[in-house]
Amino acid sequence: MTSLLALLAAAVVAAPQTLPPGEQPVDPYVVSDANAGATPMANDALYRALHDQAGITRIVDQLIAASQADPRISDIFKGQDLVRLRRTLVEQICYISGGPCHYTGRDMKTAHKDMGLQTRDFNALVENLQTAMDKEGVPFAMQNRLLAKLAPMQRTTVTR
Repeated sequence: MTSLLALLAAAVVAAPQTLPPGEQPVDPYVVSDANAGATPMANDALYRALHDQAGITRIVDQLIAASQADPRISDIFKGQDLVRLRRTLVEQICYISGGPCHYTGRDMKTAHKDMGLQTRDFNALVENLQTAMDKEGVPFAMQNRLLAKLAPMQRTTVTR
């Protein structure tokens, strides 16, 4: 019975993905909330401070637009699947902030493999995220709570 369950699980992981419109396929991987790179908050106070899913979506849209326009990191975003990036960032922030979402993206190390990211790239992205949260009216203390959850990801995303 155990081998049958393992076989079915492997088939699910290897099955072709149903992709949202405009999203590019990626190699199969195990979908897990653990891939989000951080554990969720114990309650939904941060999620509510980010103005729920609609606010998180606006923050992510601002973050991506600012990062594409930022000469320090704009090259990183060229040729990337921005549809997938947007979707998975919304899921990730919603999940980590204690919202009702699940993260369906790849783990941080795999997602950022071979990108050659440096600490300065990570820091520029964080600055753009802070600006997006400011524009959304997220209180500074709540911004810091989210950033504290995201900060350890630098170890798995920065590769040089």
